[in-house]
Amino acid sequence: MEKLALLHLNEEAQSLFLGKLKVNFNFDELLHLSTCNRVEFFVCTDTLLNETTIQNILKFVNPQLSVSDLKQFASSAELFEGDEAINHVLELASSLKSLVVGEREIITQVRKAYELCNSLNLTGDFIRLLVKQTIETAKEVFTNTDIAKNPVSVVSLAYRQLRDLGIKNEAKIIMVGSGETNTNMANYLQKHKYANFTIFNRTLSNAETLAQKLNATAFSLNDLNTYNKGFDVLITCTGSTEPVITDSVYQTIKAGDNTKKVIIDLALPADIDKQVIENNNIHYIDINSLKSQAEKNLDLRKGEVDKCRAIIKTKLEEFISLYNERKIELAFGEIPKQVKAIKELAMNEVFSKEINSLDDKSKEVLDKVLNYVEKKYNAVAMKTAKEVLLSKD
Repeated sequence: MEKLALLHLNEEAQSLFLGKLKVNFNFDELLHLSTCNRVEFFVCTDTLLNETTIQNILKFVNPQLSVSDLKQFASSAELFEGDEAINHVLELASSLKSLVVGEREIITQVRKAYELCNSLNLTGDFIRLLVKQTIETAKEVFTNTDIAKNPVSVVSLAYRQLRDLGIKNEAKIIMVGSGETNTNMANYLQKHKYANFTIFNRTLSNAETLAQKLNATAFSLNDLNTYNKGFDVLITCTGSTEPVITDSVYQTIKAGDNTKKVIIDLALPADIDKQVIENNNIHYIDINSLKSQAEKNLDLRKGEVDKCRAIIKTKLEEFISLYNERKIELAFGEIPKQVKAIKELAMNEVFSKEINSLDDKSKEVLDKVLNYVEKKYNAVAMKTAKEVLLSKD
């Protein structure tokens, strides 16, 4: 999990590097997804993907990776192609491959990843259709199975550990970051009667938005260097690629209080510097410490997984059919224009003399007949092509 952080790209880095990655490796389409326990690249390409190619891609993503890290990543990477790749994406968005099976947050993560990559002109027709089908599949899975019954998310798992530690409702809570995960965590804590919050965020206006909901105080991330009012619980989740809470920052914010503190670090890569964990009296909760609870959660939901996979199998077959139809539509997209051009050539040049000799009423009837034939021909041609090609597939 720690090593995985080496491949994490925040939104700014994605905007800078993904376009170059697509061009450099001649990918037709590209989507990048990064969550708390995975980094994935969805690509459409004719390029042969093997361990060497994967190493080259990862080296491009992070030039600082050592040779041993590159080999380790490439040898342990999961590579899916063709229908297997589509099935993987459908299972992923249906939470079957999540740290916490049954959590719905993954749908939002896939959708947001697509929106960003689409805005960067990295995606095309295939990924557009795949993401649409993926979201529909996940919604059907969550609606028609009990995979998300009594849902246990990463946020609720973290809260349960907090509750088990006996943290009182009046505890002073610092939250660093005001993104989706921390907002969910804040809502969860507020629901359970916690009310003493202080919010820090790189963009102050975002901190103020969350602080307003919590009746809290908001600060800029830089203010951590001088904040000395102490805390009982520190919850952090930012998109920083470097630790946000260094040992010097920690000494400042604990304000000389050496009683045991609770730190919940839900960031990838981690926001808490290793020195903080090693040198201070804290109870540290991070993504790794939540894995054992997540595995127990999977055991409780195994009975629903087969039902989910049955739905996914049907949706996979449906997607293949839909995409094949779309390919035919694109391939035959020029036919209506060509038919129209033939009709106009016939009327304006080949048979122009004969048509000009007709009275206005006859010309009107002829025009209606030709328009009708043109429309019906296009429809019959498309229908026949779909039947033949889909039957062949």
